[in-house]
Formats: sequence, C-alpha cells, structure tokens
Amino acid sequence: MNEWVVVGIVALIVLFGAKKLPELARGLGQGIREFKKAVNDNDEKNAAGKIEQPKSQANG
Repeated sequence: MNEWVVVGIVALIVLFGAKKLPELARGLGQGIREFKKAVNDNDEKNAAGKIEQPKSQANG
C-alpha cells in the first residue's frame, strides 16, 4: 500500500510540477473549509428556525 502512495505522489509531481502542488492543495483546503462552513451555517439555521419539511401524503 505504501508504494502506491509514493507512486501517486510522484505522478502528481510529474503532472503538475513541484511549484503548482502547493497552490492546488491550498485551493482544495479553501474549498473544503467553505463547504464545511456552508453545512454548519445550514445546520444552525435549521436548529434556530426549527424549519419543518412538508409532509407528503401517502394517499394517492
């Protein structure tokens, strides 16, 4: 398994170059932070407002 990690890292360096990798990692980190923030904000709104989802009727 460890050899596959090394192969993956080498492949990333070859594909993107050593200078581009920190920029890609930074962008990925920012995206993850923004996603988590949006999820947390949504959870807080739901908890504060007690938003109820409309119930669908089973009768057809």
